[in-house]
Amino acid sequence: MEGPATLRILLLGESQNGKSSLANTIFGEAIFKVKEFNDAKSFTTEAKTKFVNGRNFTLIDTPGLFDSGRPQKTVKSELMRCMIESAPGPHIFLIILKVEKYTEQEKDVIAKIRRHFSDDALKYVALIFTHGDQLPEGMNIQQYAAQSDGLWELVQKCGGRCHVFDNRYWRNTEEEEYRSNKFQLAELFKTIDKILIKNKGGHFSNTILNEIETEIQKEIELLKLSSENMSEEEIKQQVKSIVLKKQSSKKEERLWKMVSFGVGVFSMFIIFRRAINTAEAPPLTIDLLKDTVQQTTEDAIPNTFEVISNYFALYEKTYSPFCPFE
Repeated sequence: MEGPATLRILLLGESQNGKSSLANTIFGEAIFKVKEFNDAKSFTTEAKTKFVNGRNFTLIDTPGLFDSGRPQKTVKSELMRCMIESAPGPHIFLIILKVEKYTEQEKDVIAKIRRHFSDDALKYVALIFTHGDQLPEGMNIQQYAAQSDGLWELVQKCGGRCHVFDNRYWRNTEEEEYRSNKFQLAELFKTIDKILIKNKGGHFSNTILNEIETEIQKEIELLKLSSENMSEEEIKQQVKSIVLKKQSSKKEERLWKMVSFGVGVFSMFIIFRRAINTAEAPPLTIDLLKDTVQQTTEDAIPNTFEVISNYFALYEKTYSPFCPFE
């Protein structure tokens, strides 16, 4: 199978799991800067392209997008950048884990990835375990994963596709073929080919990616008409910046529509409660509205009845001298 001209590969996983180092191992040189967990400047998505193993690879290296405790505004902005870099959609997802106990925190990260991209993305996933020096002697990564029911279930959902690397200690080792990045890289390339064959050379997509790709192509055509001297690469980079700004503006617009709707619904509800209750309801405050919006804000405006339910639930938490509906 000939496959796509450029293969888009999206690397996802917790911070400090070795995504950038793995990208450098795949490319065979230190192209990506290893990100520091507490460095705000490191919380950024990078995409680089190189000819590897007979084809062009674009590796999209993400920060810990699904780490717990990250500010949601920063995360959503970077998620949008990640989608723009991988549009019209990644051919391969590499989810990076470490060779260690499969913790509740890692389970939560996997759950967030699946919620954001949907389980349909698992058809394009290979699991990559780093810190391979922690793998017990004489054990392969499938045997290791099978020791944990939750981890083994994930491996099975990803078609049994998993590999192990050690970006620090396995660089030049020739002692054992399996415990070698060279061997694992060759196996990973085979897995990538199998995923492409299974998906007929296609890539993952969803509504957001389709919308972004349409926007990108439109902006490319406009820029070509006005900038004759720009190279294809310059046009592409400028368009990505334009689309990122436009998508961010659209999200702000959706948010304010929801806020306006929420203020109206919430205010009407307070008036209604005051009419039937003897006690005074709490005042409608900016902080209360902020909390409300935070609970209901998603990438798209939620279902109307879902929004109303959220406001009612929040109100009952805040104020409930008695409930006439019980």
